[in-house]
Amino acid sequence: MDPALRSAIMSSPWSWVLVSMLGLAVGSFVNVLIWRLPREESILRPASRCPKCGNALKWYHNIPVFSWLVLRGKCGFCRAPIRWVYPAVELICGGLFVGFFARYGPTVSTLAFWYLAATLIAVLFIDWEFQIIPNELTYSALVVGLGTSFFSHHITWSQSLMGAAVGFGGFLGLAYLGSWLFKKDSLGGGDIKLAAAMGAFLGVWKILLVFILSAAIGLVLAAIGMFFSASLRKHHTIPFGPSLALAALLAGFWGQEIIRFYIEHFIGN
Repeated sequence: MDPALRSAIMSSPWSWVLVSMLGLAVGSFVNVLIWRLPREESILRPASRCPKCGNALKWYHNIPVFSWLVLRGKCGFCRAPIRWVYPAVELICGGLFVGFFARYGPTVSTLAFWYLAATLIAVLFIDWEFQIIPNELTYSALVVGLGTSFFSHHITWSQSLMGAAVGFGGFLGLAYLGSWLFKKDSLGGGDIKLAAAMGAFLGVWKILLVFILSAAIGLVLAAIGMFFSASLRKHHTIPFGPSLALAALLAGFWGQEIIRFYIEHFIGN
């Protein structure tokens, strides 16, 4: 892209407004994925409905964040409470869209990371509640990650392919190792497929960074989950998908800087 055009786009406040609105709108769709995919419902039909009374929502009930605030977190028909998760997902998605736009600018790389971010948000909330990672999310992300690598400036197609292979192979190896050490499944198939998809976006070095970061994040989430969730305390199972999702988002934003810092301070000397 012409540097002058890029500068004009990045300096225009309307660019940031449009990106924010797009992120909020995509976040609204991610809420549909979070609700319907684990229940094996169509993501296209029927139109959004209140899960309590079954009434189809009006268009003005579906304005991201705004509708939830105006309705004071309640259904516009039966006044049943609407979970805080809905506006939270929309705000998180909007924030990530702005963040990746600031990081990569008006490029194919930004589009790729927007797709990855939306997928990871859905994975985080679905896996935390249902302890599953739908194949629809991992397979489509793998295809998009490999496909956009032909046009992205942050990764080549060969790096994308190698990242997917390392993600899949590395986590498959960890799964077998964990099963041998603990005599039970330590990683699910969804985690392995998710690692392959993330590797397609991130490449080899950043997916290796995800391995390390996800382990640290997993310990933190396990402590939080055990403290706040009676169900998790009872069953002693903490899904690993949220840790992978958060680690991949960190690697997408600051992976290069983290790797450079490690090399300069721990290997360079």
